[in-house]
Amino acid sequence: MSDRPEAHPVPPSLRMAASLVVLRERASGMEVLLLRRAVRATDFSSDAYVFPGGVVDAADRRGHAVCEGLDDAMASQRLQLPEGGLDYYVAAMRECFEETGVLFAEAGSGTPVEEHRLSAMRAERDALHKGKIDIASLCRSFDVQLAPRHLHYLSHWVTPLGLPKRFDTRFFLARLPDGQQVEVDQVETAAHRWMRPQYALAHADQLRLLPPTRKLLQWLDSMKTADRAITAASTLDAIPRIQPRLANGKRGRWPVAPDEPAWGELTLTDPQEQGTGSYEIVPGRVVTLMPGVLRLAAPNPGMMTGPGTNAYLVGGGPDNVWAAIDPGPDDPAHIDAILHAAPGAIRQIFVTHTHRDHSPGARLLKEKTGATTYGMRACHDEGQDTTFVPDVTLADGDAVTLPDGRILRPIHTPGHAANHLCYALEEAKLVFTGDHVMQGSTVVINPPDGHMATYLVSLEKLAALAPEWLAPGHGFVMDKPTQRIARLIAHRLARESRTLDALEQIGPVTIEALTPVVYADVPAARHAVARRSLQAHLEKLAEDGLASVSTDGQWRRVSL
Repeated sequence: MSDRPEAHPVPPSLRMAASLVVLRERASGMEVLLLRRAVRATDFSSDAYVFPGGVVDAADRRGHAVCEGLDDAMASQRLQLPEGGLDYYVAAMRECFEETGVLFAEAGSGTPVEEHRLSAMRAERDALHKGKIDIASLCRSFDVQLAPRHLHYLSHWVTPLGLPKRFDTRFFLARLPDGQQVEVDQVETAAHRWMRPQYALAHADQLRLLPPTRKLLQWLDSMKTADRAITAASTLDAIPRIQPRLANGKRGRWPVAPDEPAWGELTLTDPQEQGTGSYEIVPGRVVTLMPGVLRLAAPNPGMMTGPGTNAYLVGGGPDNVWAAIDPGPDDPAHIDAILHAAPGAIRQIFVTHTHRDHSPGARLLKEKTGATTYGMRACHDEGQDTTFVPDVTLADGDAVTLPDGRILRPIHTPGHAANHLCYALEEAKLVFTGDHVMQGSTVVINPPDGHMATYLVSLEKLAALAPEWLAPGHGFVMDKPTQRIARLIAHRLARESRTLDALEQIGPVTIEALTPVVYADVPAARHAVARRSLQAHLEKLAEDGLASVSTDGQWRRVSL
């Protein structure tokens, strides 16, 4: 087996393009160069702030001859291409020079290009832009060589299907050459701004930042300094190819990247990438996730419920009969919406657990349909719908035949709630997870009904089933369940470790004083909720013999 990375040749329908992320360090912190595109009716990025860049020209191949320190073989290997990798480096440097006047080049013996020579070269930018000269001849005329070794390959993005113009773009990272200033061309670029990544992200909508720009700014923000960013980029392994999917929502038609919430669901709802899916969940809107599986969210969005509590309809078959999963809160309008969404009669109602945003609607839905209810009664009174008494009490592993003949199998997954059930639709390799695994956030573990150690065991139990899809009680359907569950477990264990460290550093301490330390990465407005899960972490540590609490509520670490 070869150790070479898998090659990613460019399909003929795509235009090769290159972009250069330019950094500088100031006393106030790292800044990145962003250019405001000129307004053009046919340009998807019109008036958006972007990094310098553009299409790879055929003449950029000639630029190989004036490159110092990197040849095409090395560049192609880095970009996972059979050949022509250096074209992208040349294009990135050329486009940056055309648009900003910044040139990554050196004079003899690796010395910086003098300002007078650079100024004379800038006077030729219009001819370069119009193709009257190429970058190689320009460099030869002024006796300079391009310096691609200062560029670090950072990211690879491909324009989504469905757009009239599509680009295969390689992004590079580099530090602003010493002594050079930005002078925009006023042709493709209307203006430029040096910005802190955090500032740009805070004003992303006003700046019209496109997905690749946002994602790279988020990465830069995590790096904090230019030195760290350059070092990290220089050590990156094989760069993944990212091709967003178009979907619809409040921004209109917009690209969705693989790490965004709607991505996994879009592979189900829009497999041909026609741009017909949605990147937002709207209460009451019915979404067909797969044949015989529908979803609509209750109109109860909030901090604890996300876009709303999901109700699912499963069924069809020759008799067109259906089952409902988690009819949600006691909201007559939502129950009517479920009845309207069901293509046929509802004969079964399943409840994952008895928190008040999941089970109370079962009573009214049963009254309107006469359907049989399934689930488990509440084990505790606090925050529970104690009025839910299922017609059929389920146990772990029971096989329930749905109205359409498929099998729905309950999986007892206590931890978030002692009576929590997930439901596996085995034929579809889909698990309805209720609040056991939520999309976009971690689950609150609230003792005494919640129990952290039990929750972790239940996560491992679910992962062992190896489903392909998770349909949560809040948020979009999720792909890659094993990876997602592994990250949840790792997150909980990391929080536990942080709790132990905090106890050692500041204990004995009350849970109220401990919360802002352990959850320093969480907004203060959410600390009251976080305190519930911290209580569960502390109780687990006490069970493990690693922590103890005094009668006056002071927690301390126990030395082994």
